[in-house]
Amino acid sequence: LGGYENGDVVHQLQHRISRLEGVLRLNKMITQSGGKIFATNGKSADFEATVEKCKEAGGSIATPRNPGENDAILYFVKYFNTYAYLGIKQSLIPGKFQFLNGAQLSYTNWYSNEPSGKGEE
Repeated sequence: LGGYENGDVVHQLQHRISRLEGVLRLNKMITQSGGKIFATNGKSADFEATVEKCKEAGGSIATPRNPGENDAILYFVKYFNTYAYLGIKQSLIPGKFQFLNGAQLSYTNWYSNEPSGKGEE
């Protein structure tokens, strides 16, 4: 710990993390909801590449589990004027969706008559 007390090191790390998060927020690269951090690199990619990049960063592709998390994802969609991939997939039943691990969704926020698969879900 280089002569620092544990509390000093923790305080310094918290300060550095706070500064880094501030820079990322200024650049519209992260937002937060319910203790979760949602991040983007702002680049377009296909679904598989997106899932892989999220894993490389130590996270997972965003899957909204409540309105606040949905709004966090929508923040990026609006700012970058694009769509967002979500960590869900169609189940064996057409029109029904599930988490990538197969678990049933507990939260959805589809537009009326969606999902249709036409990119306006």
